[in-house]
Amino acid sequence: MINFYTDEVDFTYVRGFKKQCRKWLDHSAKNEDFTIRNLNIIVTNDENLLKINNDFLGHDFFTDIITFNYNDGNKIDGELYLSFDRIVENALLNKVDFLEEFNRVIIHGLLHLMGYNDSTNDQITLMRTKEDNYLKLF
Repeated sequence: MINFYTDEVDFTYVRGFKKQCRKWLDHSAKNEDFTIRNLNIIVTNDENLLKINNDFLGHDFFTDIITFNYNDGNKIDGELYLSFDRIVENALLNKVDFLEEFNRVIIHGLLHLMGYNDSTNDQITLMRTKEDNYLKLF
């Protein structure tokens, strides 16, 4: 089950987005030998995400996503908290449309839930390659 929660974004402007996104995420997880049991995608703003970042991770900086992993083996159970503000700014900086950047952040979070990290240059390269490959499937 994949759920979307937000006060920041009206997904109705993209007809069929949630359905398409759910299928895409399910397919991406299966491709990595995972099953999505429960995934909550929460879109919020910079201030709320900064508070979560401070409270749970001890970090005092803005970020585009925070991932909480409650997985049981290869069964995904997690939460993705996304900053609408960061996604808009990153889309402008990277000269891509909002939806492409939004999807990149979501797949980035899903990859974290499947055990991928981005702490080293090699991990960042692998993560970006996987993001690019899965974005092509959306």
